[in-house]
Amino acid sequence: MFGGSGFQQFLADAEEVRIETPYGETSDVISIAEIGGHSVAFLPRHGRGHRLPPHQIPYRANVWAMKQLGVERIFAPCAAGSLDPLIVPGSMVLVDQFVDRTSGRAQTFFDGPGATHVAGADPYCGSLRAELLKVGRSQGIEIHAAGTMVIIEGPRFSTRAESKWYRDAGWQVINMTGYPEVILAREQELCYATIALITDYDTGVANDPTAQAVTANQVIAAFEANLERLRDLLIATITQLPPRASDDPCAQALKGATL
Repeated sequence: MFGGSGFQQFLADAEEVRIETPYGETSDVISIAEIGGHSVAFLPRHGRGHRLPPHQIPYRANVWAMKQLGVERIFAPCAAGSLDPLIVPGSMVLVDQFVDRTSGRAQTFFDGPGATHVAGADPYCGSLRAELLKVGRSQGIEIHAAGTMVIIEGPRFSTRAESKWYRDAGWQVINMTGYPEVILAREQELCYATIALITDYDTGVANDPTAQAVTANQVIAAFEANLERLRDLLIATITQLPPRASDDPCAQALKGATL
C-alpha cells in the first residue's frame, strides 16, 4: 500500500525494511505487518514528514521495491480535489481512468533495448475496485464507483482557467501523484486501485470567480478529518480479500507486450 498526503502511518507493530533498488532509494522505509491473515507492506509515498513533493517522489523505486517484496496488489489512497459539484468533499472516488498532465517524470521500467508496450485502456484493477465498493457501501461511505482523475505536475495548484478546462472536459477529480505510479504497477503486473479521498472543490469548480482558492493546509486538514473512515475501509477490504485469481488481467499485463 502507498499512503498519500496525510496518511504517513498505517500499520502497528510493524517490521521496517529498506529495499535497495536499481532506481535509487524508496520514499522511506517500508513497514510490514499482518492484517486479517494477509501480509501487508506500507510505504508513505511522500516520506515521513511529507519531505518529498509530488514531482520528486521516486515512483519507480517505490513500485519496484513492492514487487521485490512479493506484493501482488496495491491500494493507493490519495488526496484529490473535486471537479464535479456532485462529488463532495469527504466522499471517495474509485478512479477507473486517468488523464496524464505531468511532465518529465520517469514513467516506465522499459527504457530499451527493445520495446514493451503495456496496454493502458483499463489501468485500474477491476477486482480491487469491486471489493472496495462493496465494503465502502456496507460501511455507509459516500463512495463513487468510477471517475476520471486528471493528474497534474504540481507542486502548484491549478489556475482557475485550468480548472475550468478540466471540468469542461468532463473529468471528475484532480491529483498530483497518481501518475506514473499506476502504469508502473501495471508494468510489474500488480493489481492497483486508487481511492481518491476528496478534500476540496478544485479552484473555480463552482464557476464562481470569487471562490476561495484551495490551500495545502485545507487539503491536509480535510484528509486527516476523514482518515479513520479511510483506514476502516482499507482494513476491512484487506481482511476479506480472496486470493488473486491466476487469470487476473493485471497479472498478465506483459503477455504479448514486448516486440
